[in-house]
Amino acid sequence: MTVPTRHRVGDTRSPKQDRSRATRLRLLESTIDALATEGWAATTVAVVAERAGVSRGAAQHHFPTREDLITAALEYMFDTRMGEARAESSALPQGAGRTEAVVTRLVDYYTSPIFRAALQVWTAAAADPEMRARVLPLEEKFGRVAHRTAVDHLGADDSDPRTHRLVQATLDLARGLGLADVLSDDSRRRAEIVKVWAWVLDASLALDTPTTSTSTPASTSELS
Repeated sequence: MTVPTRHRVGDTRSPKQDRSRATRLRLLESTIDALATEGWAATTVAVVAERAGVSRGAAQHHFPTREDLITAALEYMFDTRMGEARAESSALPQGAGRTEAVVTRLVDYYTSPIFRAALQVWTAAAADPEMRARVLPLEEKFGRVAHRTAVDHLGADDSDPRTHRLVQATLDLARGLGLADVLSDDSRRRAEIVKVWAWVLDASLALDTPTTSTSTPASTSELS
């Protein structure tokens, strides 16, 4: 029996498309790994191609310039993290402990290799006008989606200006804790700060946490 032309075309093109997608994915993941472990200067197209196990020509077929590669990797980093955040939402506890779990997950992101890779890009963009022009729109988009995700996970009313600022302060705090962890392990102090901030959020947002103690946690002077 003769296979219809449309099926023959589909059968011959699909493996090629799959290989192309797989190559692109390896390049993006290799870029993130190189940024997180080697830094901005060392993350060249040639280095990334070698890490991904493809030729430099193949890498440039997907990403003609280093800037194209880095920008795509930044988008991939964010999309990956947001996908993980959505998947994690169903595992978040209800009632007591939910706020602390949400804040912990936010802080975990900002202390992850993905954040370290993104930090390399932001630092480079501060001194490179062309890269900054690429990164700024992405940063604004990422900020909006990250804020929306935090609001959803907290179950907060973002229409209230004060609540909106509190959620944004939570994201800013998480980013700051991530920066503090870049040069040394700050995990012990970070865990205590997360507990304090979760208590502040519970009190300020009046979340339904009936079993949460109303006593104030350790003072911030004990966390320094």
